[in-house]
Formats: sequence, structure tokens, C-alpha cells
Amino acid sequence: METGEIYRGRGYAFDSAYGIAEDYGNSFLGMDYRIPPSNIGFPSDPTTANQLQKVSEKISSGTRTIEVAGESITGGGPMSLMDKMPKQFFNEINRLRKLVGVDLTFHGPLVEPTGAKQGWKEDDRLSVERQMKSAVRRSHDLDPKGNLVVTFHSSNGLPEPETKIINEKGDEVRTEFWVINEDQGRFENVAAEVNQLAKEKAVNPQKMIEKRNEDAWFSQLQSINFNANQGADHIENALSTIAEDRRRRIPLPEEEREALLSHYKSVVKGEKQMEEIKKLEPFIQPKVEELTQGDIYLRSVYGSFQNLFNTAYNYAEEHNKKEDLEKLNKFRDEIGPKLQDLENNPHILAEELIKGVNVLRSVQAPQTIRLMREWAIDKAGTTFANVAYDAYKEFKDSAPIISIENPPAGSGLSRAEDLRDLVKASRKKFEDMAVEKGMSRSEAERQSKKLLGVTWDVGHINMIKGHGYEDKHLVKQTEMIAPYVKHVHLSDNFGLEHTELPMGMGNVPTKKMLDIIHKYNSQVKKIAETGDWFSRQGGLGLTQTPFRQTMEAFGSPVYGKGTPYWNQVAGRMGSYSSGQGAINPPIHHSIYGAGFTTLPVELGGQMSGQSRVSGAPIE
Repeated sequence: METGEIYRGRGYAFDSAYGIAEDYGNSFLGMDYRIPPSNIGFPSDPTTANQLQKVSEKISSGTRTIEVAGESITGGGPMSLMDKMPKQFFNEINRLRKLVGVDLTFHGPLVEPTGAKQGWKEDDRLSVERQMKSAVRRSHDLDPKGNLVVTFHSSNGLPEPETKIINEKGDEVRTEFWVINEDQGRFENVAAEVNQLAKEKAVNPQKMIEKRNEDAWFSQLQSINFNANQGADHIENALSTIAEDRRRRIPLPEEEREALLSHYKSVVKGEKQMEEIKKLEPFIQPKVEELTQGDIYLRSVYGSFQNLFNTAYNYAEEHNKKEDLEKLNKFRDEIGPKLQDLENNPHILAEELIKGVNVLRSVQAPQTIRLMREWAIDKAGTTFANVAYDAYKEFKDSAPIISIENPPAGSGLSRAEDLRDLVKASRKKFEDMAVEKGMSRSEAERQSKKLLGVTWDVGHINMIKGHGYEDKHLVKQTEMIAPYVKHVHLSDNFGLEHTELPMGMGNVPTKKMLDIIHKYNSQVKKIAETGDWFSRQGGLGLTQTPFRQTMEAFGSPVYGKGTPYWNQVAGRMGSYSSGQGAINPPIHHSIYGAGFTTLPVELGGQMSGQSRVSGAPIE
């Protein structure tokens, strides 16, 4: 009998000997797949602001990498946890890092980078940007000389911009998508229906949105045109008389016209009341009332026209529509001088409004309704670029790395194509900003690639299986995002709920995804987020570090390199060649603190609130 088989004790519950997982004892990734402990880390506790204590507890568990929690999962607002952490905590955690030799990463607060809430306005995005900048600046104290990885979610509250599923034929189809009306800051869900009349074979969201924008634009112009003509009719009636044959209108004589306009101006200015005019010149009263009615129509519609003109002008300017700008500028130059004489000639406004409507019809319809995906990437990209540039401007080569995480599938910007396009947009905005500030284009590109990347959460993306996707689709997702990955979050599930099981307990194709990521970055840090599962088993939950279970799952070497591996020894009580063995009950040593056993909490152990000697509570 080999020495290692003496005092064997009970095996690990997921060992193949128990029939639970056929090869779990060998590492669920296979016999030859070993991940060193230095590449695997664990998050601290996101339920408390006492991160100094929680990091210390994680260090005592033996882990080499710790993700400091800056996100709050207990409510109270996205910055509630960070704002309760004294700045000294970050310096003290850095001292621990240097003393013990661990690596740190940081999870930023759970904010919505676009700033969207029930609706959206730019002020909300700027507020979120300031929160993220604050979090990044403070996190820099955790590792002032290194490029600390700081993770933020790509979204936190946005719905999935496009709902895509795998149908019974195995094809990927869109079932619905979201749009935003930027003018109103309002979101709307749209069913993705094929246009049978146009013989479409598939939904084209962009064409649908372009059609919506055109319809909405022309509807508004039609409303203005109708009301302008109504106002014009009232004014024409007032300034003319009906011929005897009732087939035409005859303009009033110049003297009557001047008298009518004089009375009209006095009413408009509040100098006279209609009753006074009725007493002086009864025949004029109906004419003044008609003129006033037309004026009300026109002035009301003029405000709407101004808004549409501004929208069209800003859109043409922003998108460099030179031809449209020429038309708009020409009309503006023509109408400007005439508008100053409206009180003397109200009919001018009617004519110019109708002419203006025709000008607005001739320019491209502004895209005020946008696909949420396109809009979210644009707005979130601005936020991430500004946060990254702010960090670079302050810390230069030691600036933290902004790593954008995919949230659970079904949330906004959760798929590989979303993160890829978001990182590209963020990098481009960063580069343009840096070049504008004097940096060379090549250096700006180098810094953007260094400082902006992706945290790929394998458990989150696995949840697309709830929409009919399979492992082959997850492999394609990972292949798409792998070049941008700077950090990995690990957990397992069955593709339906965000259960955060320890690796190997669900159906996440972890090995396939890690193989792809390792082609680009074999040393990428992996954070095992499995605390939720422990809490559901009646354990200590987020306060417990699943170090042993994670090392077993990945078949990690016990001593950093070579045999023995955690999956080989973790289920045994010990042997003559590997330690204490079962000489005395382990609980004795965990309580009383005898040599080579678990120490009390105050010295880094697990037994809270008891003395090593008497067992009495520590006061």
C-alpha cells in the first residue's frame, strides 16, 4: 500500500467514487488540464464596507488573487458601499498586498453607464460618469504602481436591446427590440415583425427605425402645414371680402386694411379691448376677431416649426449633411428679416411657414428614434472612454485598466458582439480625445488597447441557453470576444438562472471557453464568483471562500507546480508524509489552537469568537 493511502479518511463528495461526477476527481476539465492557483482568485464580500477585514480573511484562506468589492448587492444605491469605505482602507489593503504578495483586482459599483433610468437625459449620464471616475481614482490606491483591473458592467438596468432566440429550425431570429426617442428620452419595445407586403424574409431593425423616423417626421410636418393653412385662411378672410358671385375673395381697400391692422395691433398689445372696437366700428369687430384667430393658429404652430427646424439643423450639422445645411441656411437668411414685421403683416408668417415646411420636407428626416443597441453603445462608450482617459491623465502608465463585464444574459449589452462593439467604440472615443489633447495617434491607439478591455463572465453568457442556444454558440461568442479579454469571472449554472454554482456543477463549457481565451492571454486572472451557492446551502455564503472546492475543480497543484494536485488530496484526512493525519480530532485544534492547526480569527483562522485555551467567548 502506498504511503498516501494510509489514514485515507472520507473522500470528497464529488469524487467519481461516489458516482456524482465521472471524472470530477481528476478535475472537471480533464486529466491534463491544470490551472495554477496564482491564476485563480476570489471576490471579497460585497455586503459590507469593511473591505479591509474581508480582504484579510481572504488572504488567510490561501488565495493569491482577491477581487476587492466596490459593488453593493444589498441596495442603497450604486455608490453606497464605496462611499462608506474610509480612504485609509485602500492604503491599508495595499500594505497587506505588498506584505503578503497577493494580487488585487477591483469590482466597481453597479451603475448604468448610459445614465438611463425610467427615461434618459444627458445629465444622468454625466452623474454616472462622475461616480465611475471617483471609484477608479480611489481604487488606484490598492496598487499605485500597477495597472489594477477595474471591472464595470456594460449595463445595469437596461433591457436586452435585441431579443434573439434559436427557433425550432435551429436558426437565430429576433423576436423584439428596443428603441429610444432621444428628443423625449423615452424607451419603447418593438415587436420584430417581417414586412410581408414588402416580401421581406427577415427582420431588418435599422430599416424599421428609418421608416419610423420618416413617418414621424412627415407626420409632424403635416400637422404644421395643416395649422399654417388654417391660420392663413383666417387671415385671408379677414383681409378680404367675398365677391357677389361668392366664387372669389376681393382684397379690402388700402384704407380699410390699414384701419383693420391698426385695431388688430392694439388688441394684440393689450391697448384696446374688443368691446371698445365694437362700439367704435361694429363692422370691423368680426374682421379683427378673424385676424386674431388666424394669428393664434400661426404663432402656436410657429413654436412647433422652430423646434423641428432646430432638430433638422442640429442633425444635419452633426452628421455633416452639407446639402441639407445649405437649404436650411438659405431659408433662415430669407425669413429672418421678415419675422421682425409680423405684427404689421401677420399673413407673412403664414406664407413663410408653408414655405418652411416644404424646405424641411426636402432634407433627410432626423433620426430622433434610434435603436437602443446603437444608442447604448454610443452613450456607454462615451462614459467608458471618459473614465479611462481621466485615469490616464491622472496616473499615466500606472492608470487602472477599465474592464467591461457582460451582465447576465437578458440584460443590456450582454452578448459578445455587444461588448466587442462597445469596447471598439470606447477605444475610438478615447483615441480621438487623446489626439485632440496632443497625443500622437499611434500612442493613443496603444493606450486605448491597454486601458480598455473586457471581463468575460462565463456563467453570465451561459444563460443564453434559456433562449435555445448550445455550447457551440457559446464557443462562437467566446471566439468573438477573446481578443479583448483582460479578466475572467467564473461560475457555473444550467443556462436558466444566475445560480453561481462552483465550476463543474453545471453545464458551462468552461474548458472550451478558457482554451480560446488562453490563446490570447494564458495568464489572465480568473475570479471564482460562487458565494451565492454556498449561502443557499445554509453555509456562510459570501463570507466563505470556496478555495478548496475551486482548487479541486481545476486540479490545481498544491505546491504551485507538479504533483500532488488538490483534487487528489483534498478529500483525504492526511497521511504520515503530508501532515497531521487523524491523530486527534481536528475540532480540538480549531478551538484550542494547537500547532499546525486552524488559528482563531484574530490570527487569521476560521473559528470566530472563542479563546484558544478556555473556549470562552472573547470580549
